[in-house]
Amino acid sequence: MDVTAATFEAEVLQRSTQVPVIVDLGSARSPQSQALTRQLGQLAVEAAGAWVLARVDVDSSPQIAQAFGVKAIPTVVAVAAGQPLADFEGTQSDEQLRQWLQAVEQATAGKLTGPPGVADAEPEPEIEDPRIVAAEEAIDDGDFDKAAAAYQAIIDAEPNNTDAVAALRQVKFLARVQNVAPDAIEIADADPANVQARIDAADAEMAAQQPEQAFARLIDGIKISAGDDRTALRTRLLELFELFDAADPLVVSARRKLASALY
Repeated sequence: MDVTAATFEAEVLQRSTQVPVIVDLGSARSPQSQALTRQLGQLAVEAAGAWVLARVDVDSSPQIAQAFGVKAIPTVVAVAAGQPLADFEGTQSDEQLRQWLQAVEQATAGKLTGPPGVADAEPEPEIEDPRIVAAEEAIDDGDFDKAAAAYQAIIDAEPNNTDAVAALRQVKFLARVQNVAPDAIEIADADPANVQARIDAADAEMAAQQPEQAFARLIDGIKISAGDDRTALRTRLLELFELFDAADPLVVSARRKLASALY
């Protein structure tokens, strides 16, 4: 299940009095997060209600990540009786995950009220779209061109498929950021007039889960630029906005600052 700040208390804290809740904190922009989420999803099905999986997008629910003190993604936290019990960062093999989950189950055995009744049980997982599966496998393999083509094919067939549109934007970002220099931020800071360096640095900050800094860097550039340079900076900023929900407070704030910078 996907969890937001609005549903966190009911779906994580209250549910964890019945069974352990495994909170998967990640981002759609992180291939490692996506891979780990799929691993945990498969194991959750095997667990048959012995524990439940709660997925949290740290980009749309940063307050949950802050509450857990997340420093890197993906991060996984086991919650029992309303309290964090165990956690780890980064990817894990299937065997490592099984051992970790087994330890969580052993630590909570007899201490919780038990799985909910049949009426409250988690619904059967939906059958996965093979086209989506193929695109996600391409992402796991690092073949972003293939993934982008797969999502584009879905959009061509279903123009109103908003999930595919959003996924395509994420894949394009992932593909682009692969070519950003590791020291892109330092390069841009050393040469503020270099527009391309500023754009690359914003991508690097976004990849590092620092959207507010990325937005600010581009808006600051727009303030001091004109002509094609300003257009390039604005275009990249709008592309980064599209990686988020339009109602995200960070995007709303940045759009106001963009309007002020332009006019």
